[in-house]
Order: sequence, then C-alpha cells, then structure tokens
Amino acid sequence: MAPDRQCTPTPSHDVTLIGRLTQQRATVVEALKRAEGFVGAQALHNQLVAAGSPVGLSTVYRTLTALAGVGRADMVRDTSGERLFRYRPGPEHRHYLICTECGLSRPVDSGPVEDWADTIARTSGFANVRHTVELSGVCPDCAPQRVATQ
Repeated sequence: MAPDRQCTPTPSHDVTLIGRLTQQRATVVEALKRAEGFVGAQALHNQLVAAGSPVGLSTVYRTLTALAGVGRADMVRDTSGERLFRYRPGPEHRHYLICTECGLSRPVDSGPVEDWADTIARTSGFANVRHTVELSGVCPDCAPQRVATQ
C-alpha cells in the first residue's frame, strides 16, 4: 500500500462492529460513505429505494444509530431536530460547523473543547463523561442571500 493513502475499513468490517453482517447493513454503510456531507435516515432511505435497494427504513435508522454508537458515524441535529449522520472512517472524534441554510459542514479544531471536557471529567469525579457540541451558522455562500431576503 502506498504510504500516502489512508487505510479505510471495509464495509463488512464496519458492519461487524455493530452486529451480524447482512447485505442490508452493508448497503446502508456503503450509501452513507457515498453521501456528501451529513444526511438524514429518511433521505438516505429514499436514495436507496430510488436505486432499487430493498432496505427498510427501520434498518437504515438502526444501522445509522449503531454506527454512531461505535464511532463510525458522526451525528448532529438540524434546526428541526432531525438526526443527521456522516460516515467516520477512523476513530477520531470530530466537531463540525454546519450551515443552517444549505447544510454545508466543515470540521473545526475541537482541541480546546476536548481539553475542557477531559478537565471536567478529571476534576468532577465522574466516569465515562461524554459531550455533545453542535456549532451552526450561515456559511459565506448563503449569507449574502439571507441578507438580500430579509
């Protein structure tokens, strides 16, 4: 393997992290990997149905939730509260800044947040501390349009 290429887990490996390997789960993982940016379960299911896949909506929801649970998907909520997912090829935890107008997402330096969460966990005596940080705003491409319509 070339040294500059990142090793990406195979879909079957990702699926075995969340349970039994099934074609439906592998199909959901592949669809999530192909999705651009964050995607909701319903939208991903619609894409699969349009492509002729027999995967049920409940399988999509369960697979996405399980992937997030084992660190293979990032999950955020949109302004209406819908959970959106994006495939995460490695174990590194990331935070994103998401445009509320178009859904564009950009990873952000989350070092200070991670340091803060580690400090709180260490000094509070709590175990298994988790955190959720969601940053949203209007991206540079959407900002002029938003101003023009107000």
